[in-house]
Formats: sequence, structure tokens, C-alpha cells
Amino acid sequence: MTTELLVIEGLSLEFTDRNGERRRPLAGIDIQVSTGELVGVAGESGSGKSLTALSILGLLPPLRDMTLSGSIRLLGRELIGLEGSAWQEVRGRQVAYIPQEPMNALNPTMRVGAQLTAVLRHRQGVSKSGAVQRGRALLESMSIRDPDRVWNAYPFELSGGMRQRVLIAMAFACEPRLVIADEPTTALDVTVQAQILTLLRERAADSGASVLFVSHDLAVLAELCRRLYVMYAGCVMEAGPTMEVLDAARHPYTRALLECRPTIARRGGALPVLRAGAPAPAGACAFVGRCAVADRRCADRPPWTDIAPRDLGGTVSGHRVACWLEQQA
Repeated sequence: MTTELLVIEGLSLEFTDRNGERRRPLAGIDIQVSTGELVGVAGESGSGKSLTALSILGLLPPLRDMTLSGSIRLLGRELIGLEGSAWQEVRGRQVAYIPQEPMNALNPTMRVGAQLTAVLRHRQGVSKSGAVQRGRALLESMSIRDPDRVWNAYPFELSGGMRQRVLIAMAFACEPRLVIADEPTTALDVTVQAQILTLLRERAADSGASVLFVSHDLAVLAELCRRLYVMYAGCVMEAGPTMEVLDAARHPYTRALLECRPTIARRGGALPVLRAGAPAPAGACAFVGRCAVADRRCADRPPWTDIAPRDLGGTVSGHRVACWLEQQA
């Protein structure tokens, strides 16, 4: 029996931009992650994926007149409103973060071993010798052939894939309950990407940690994650078991994303693209301006509809979609 580790309900973010206009990049996000579960968040650039991840960590950039509302509960503890030292109990110990660009995340003036040691001593309070022993063991667990060389290297002396292995080791160093991976394989070639995904899956299984994996790459999400949330313009459009969402997508936006994937059949030809459209009016479906099948009902934000797959005999599997077209299905 699984228990909910992370529960996000009605998460919304508003701020005033440099022109004095009010912006709402997150609008009522609902996401759940159970203990030991690997969950994906998909969507194009600007959909709100990374802002959602940074909200969980309390690391949103300084924004003018920012208002963060809703609820983010980790192990039953409300994170919205935490201040100062209270975050020290959460970051690293309960939630760890793997960023997209490892070169920017690692300190270029410190050797890898010194950075790993500093994390362990600060977060776990171990002795210097204990931190060195634990740090070297972490590097070895990353399937690094020459851990001594990596331990004594500066980040610029390592490849992108090797730097990402170091960041994964740091993320799991303090045995967090949740690891947030924000596009960690985007800059890597497909071979290294597969190795990193395998390591991430293995480390999560060994430690019992849950993973919230943020990516625009549907193939990566299909390989790694059991459940999937599809975001657009700060809203969740569709959610459910990953393969069910990808094999039987019900929202027009999810279908459009799948259509844009390169395939062997389209080799040499142009990929379809989503048509341009004006931003959605307040209170409307976020996708209405670019949706090819929108009708007058889409002027209002649609409710969630539970989808019952035929192969499950009408049993609801957790597949849900926010689209008016499903109200009549």
C-alpha cells in the first residue's frame, strides 16, 4: 500500500511584470507523488514545469509583488510559508534537486571531492573522514571507472555526463525522500542519457526515494516514469499512468505533442508544429487559443474527467483529462 509523499493542491503563482501587468504562470496545479514512485511532468518550454519544481524547493526567483497560493505538503508538512532555517530541514535532507546544467550547478573553483565532502558535513554533520569515506562510496555507486580521478578533478575537467553523475551522487548523498530532476539529461547524447536514466532509477530503487522528473522529452518520460502529468501554460491538461496517457491521449494538447515527435516514417520531412494563438482569456481553458477543436464551452476552464479504458472493463485507472470534449464521451 502506497502513501502520498508529496501533495500539491491548487498551486498558483502570480506576480507583476516590468510593464506593471499581472502575470499568472501557475494556475491551480494539482500533483501527487507516492512513496517510492517515479512521476513525470511533461510540457513545452514555458509550461510551468520548472516553476513548479522550484516552488517545492522554495527557490523561486525574486518576483515583484509575488503571491504563491495553494498547498504543497511534503510528508504532511506545509511548505508554503516556510522561512529561513525551516528550509534547512527540508532541502537536501527531505528534498534534493538535480538541475539541467551541471556545469552551472557545480562550483568551478572547488574539486569534486571537496564539494561532496562539504555537502555531507553540512547536511549530515559527519566528521571529515566520514564524509570522505561516504563521498567516495557515492562516486563508486555512480559506475565511475576511475573515482579517484573524478574525486580530485575540477568540474571543467569532466564531461557533461560525468558531471551529471556527480550531481546525482550529491542529490542522494543525504538520503532524501524526494528527488526533483529538472531536465537532467537534455544536454547529453542518447547513449550517456540512457546511462544516466539507469543510474537514477537504480539509486531511487536502492534508497526508496521518490523521483519527480521534469522533461519535455516524452520518450525519456515513457522509459522512466510510472505516472505522467502534462502541463501547458501553468495548468495540468492531462494526467494518469504514463503509457496510458501516451498511447491513448485524450487532450488535444497531449495529442499535438505526440504528433510533433520525430519518427522514421517522417524521416526527411518537416515535423508538424502547433499553430500560434493568442494567450487564453482569464477563466478559459489555457489551450483555447491554439486548439483546433475548441468550441464556445472552452471560454470556461473545464473540469477534470476520469477516463475508464475499455481494456480495464470500465475500471477507472487514474487517467484524467481537463477538456470539455470529454464531457460528452
